[in-house]
Amino acid sequence: MFERIFRLREHGTTVRTELVAGLTTFLTMSYIIFVQPAVLSGVMFGQPTGMDFGAITTATCLAAALASAIMGLYARYPIAQAPGMGENFFFVFSAVPAAALAGAALPWATALGAVFVSGVLFLVLSLVGAREAVMNSISPSMKHAIAAGIGLFIAFIGLQNAGLIVKDPGTAVRLNPQFASPDLVVFFVGLLVAGGLHARRVRGSILWGILAAGALAVALKLLLPHLGPAIANDPLVSGSGLVQRFEIAHRVVASPPSLEPTLFRMDVRGALSLAMAPIVAIFLFMVFFDTVGTLVGVAQQAGLMREGRLPRARQAFVSDAVGTVAGACLGTSTVTSYIESATGVEQGGRTGLTALTVAALFLVALFFSPVVEMLGGYAPVTAPALVLVGGMMLRNVQHLAWDDYTELLPSFLVLLGIPLSYSIADGLALGFIAYPLLKVLGGRARDVRWVSWLVATLLLCYFVFVRSRI
Repeated sequence: MFERIFRLREHGTTVRTELVAGLTTFLTMSYIIFVQPAVLSGVMFGQPTGMDFGAITTATCLAAALASAIMGLYARYPIAQAPGMGENFFFVFSAVPAAALAGAALPWATALGAVFVSGVLFLVLSLVGAREAVMNSISPSMKHAIAAGIGLFIAFIGLQNAGLIVKDPGTAVRLNPQFASPDLVVFFVGLLVAGGLHARRVRGSILWGILAAGALAVALKLLLPHLGPAIANDPLVSGSGLVQRFEIAHRVVASPPSLEPTLFRMDVRGALSLAMAPIVAIFLFMVFFDTVGTLVGVAQQAGLMREGRLPRARQAFVSDAVGTVAGACLGTSTVTSYIESATGVEQGGRTGLTALTVAALFLVALFFSPVVEMLGGYAPVTAPALVLVGGMMLRNVQHLAWDDYTELLPSFLVLLGIPLSYSIADGLALGFIAYPLLKVLGGRARDVRWVSWLVATLLLCYFVFVRSRI
């Protein structure tokens, strides 16, 4: 059956190779199971969004399983999918606040509606073949700047969540000198384990870093009360998140959390308002270019490109779009293709059976929700994943057009604007508004496509009608 569906011999692979490749890919991307509910619920930032942690966990696993299965069976590529890093932070820090300013009763539900609408638009673009026009509307430098800027933002948040970077009234932020605090000890151990294993190309390095940090947190939680009142009552210890918030799970396996709190709760009507139009547009562009970059990169590595073109590209785009629409219905943010799929390709994965294996493993992960809630609910445990993923995204700066200032300056505004404004939407707006204007002033108006003018106009409206009201 597998041979008939996936043509394994034609691709020079076997069932065993594909299964191992799928396991490898799952291990490298499974950190999203811990990170996603912590981000969308607001637990990671100490600012609850109103979304239920358990429901997000279930929605994340189901959306990842569905999208990966579609990619495997319909597009037949060894590329796994799950809610994307970057899109989830945009959801919390830009979409939810914009919905709140628009007067939404449940801002997170309106933000889910924006994800749903962007997914439907992406599906339409994929089916009618308009993706080329959208893809060509943004220059390569801007695409890479977006990824790098989001990487800086994610890493910055990771350092803050760990307690390494703290607020300062004089300089905005500063380094926390209290390196002996339990929170920082847990963070540094997780970061060093994940970074060291990643440097050695060990499968699942980020996951192992999370598990190492989690194991240390459990050990410290059990040990601290027995070290005497002088240590237990020290402000450095007693004021830490380990003491105040970290709760050890009493079970490892349990029934999946209920989807009821988020299932079909997206507010589509609210998402179609003028105030949310820029948010929908940015969600659309983010998932589009995430998918393009990953598909081309992984397919090139796997030798699946044909004369510079990707066969069955439409099917691959459709799987992303359906995953995003389904994810919004279930209660999670934009679903996209994962660059970590390259690790499975390195293990010999060449067909959709690899992606189908990943889908099955996400379903199995549903039954380990107590561990997910324990680790995801304590920020220093997941912070190493944010820092490492952010660092990997930053490598996109090597592709910027350093000699062309009409490209470099807008890219730089995006790159620096996202982390410094603490908003992906604001950082993108700075660069996307400046891009066509600089092209015109530089005497290169012909380089600007009409879609770029449309995006700049939408984002200018976002600044005037949404951002100025904050």
